[in-house]
Amino acid sequence: MTNSSPRQARVERNTKETKITVSVNLDGTGKLEADTGLPFLDHMLDQIARHGLIDIHVKAVGDLAIDAHHTVEDIGITFGQAFEKALNKTGIRRYGHAYVPLDEALSRVVIDFSGRPGLEYHVQFVKGTVGSFDVDLFHEFFQGFVNHALATLHIDNLRGKNAHHQIETIFKAFGRAVRMAVELDPRALTTVPSTKGVL
Repeated sequence: MTNSSPRQARVERNTKETKITVSVNLDGTGKLEADTGLPFLDHMLDQIARHGLIDIHVKAVGDLAIDAHHTVEDIGITFGQAFEKALNKTGIRRYGHAYVPLDEALSRVVIDFSGRPGLEYHVQFVKGTVGSFDVDLFHEFFQGFVNHALATLHIDNLRGKNAHHQIETIFKAFGRAVRMAVELDPRALTTVPSTKGVL
């Protein structure tokens, strides 16, 4: 079996709190179409698209008048569901990692599409908001992603004096790490990268 089918998916997730639609093309060119009501989150999703060379479409309507928590978390969940649906693990590299700097800030992201959800998130932001956006919500985004993409994800912000720089290095590194992990390995196109034979 080879990994020749289109690696694309579209997922809708509707709850009493949010209505989310996410489409992904893992073999895209880095295009983002986002309408979440949260401009800073849209900016970060653009980092994933551009650095991961993934085409992403996100439409979200959430209870932002209450708080951004449900919207951010549910976008992460739906993004993870779309990834899990799009990713045929036969022939992929499985593991990906990246270090990304932005001026004084530096972050490291390592991902494994292991079939086992897990998040190690080690980020101490220098302040709690960027504009009006609560940066603690990014933990909820990544937790939602790993739970539904069935991935193990380690995120470490190694240094930074500007919260915008800190989070942007994380999202850029995440995009780069994902790009490496989902890339097809020309030496192993017909195998699943696990001694178990399944992921």
